[in-house]
Amino acid sequence: MRLGVFGGTFDPVHLGHLILAEQCREQGRLDQVVFIPAARPPHKQDKSLISFTERVEMLRLAVSGQPAFRIDELEKDRPGPSFTVDTLAQLRDRNAGAELFLLIGSDTLRDLPTWHQPVKILESTGLLVVPRPGWPIPNAEEVKKSLALPDSFPLRLQICAIPQIEIASRDLRRCIAEGRSVRYMLPRAVEAYIGDKKLYWD
Repeated sequence: MRLGVFGGTFDPVHLGHLILAEQCREQGRLDQVVFIPAARPPHKQDKSLISFTERVEMLRLAVSGQPAFRIDELEKDRPGPSFTVDTLAQLRDRNAGAELFLLIGSDTLRDLPTWHQPVKILESTGLLVVPRPGWPIPNAEEVKKSLALPDSFPLRLQICAIPQIEIASRDLRRCIAEGRSVRYMLPRAVEAYIGDKKLYWD
């Protein structure tokens, strides 16, 4: 099985996330894409998130109807920060024999050297990289150089072209708090859930 791994806070999940996941699924010839909501993202420890349960429920609503998408709550009860390297190790244990591919943006790829145990990540997974405006995608040689990897390192990196739709969760949270429309930026069921629960309202 070729398994795509899409981690994030999904606070809230939006159409940009779903477009990225679907295009990577098709172009990367993935059998499944598993969404991994972060419980305690290391780069957002000083920021408040809505509850893990509510973020998972929005994901469930968003991916309903696409059998190739599923959600794994493996980070829910794990203590400490939600490091990608630990998540990948758990996924390998849960999906014996699966080939893993991490779905990331070109902006995130540039930050990879600052991640916890980045070399170990690359030893265990391929990368499906989507372009982000203003963030050129480094080639395999540049990635290896940034991590001081030998030329012989078996880096697996594929670029996936997707429509450039600039939607950011932080902007959606601000729009909701200000009472502005977010129609057509979120799945309708997610928008309704946010309204029913009064999430992100000031």
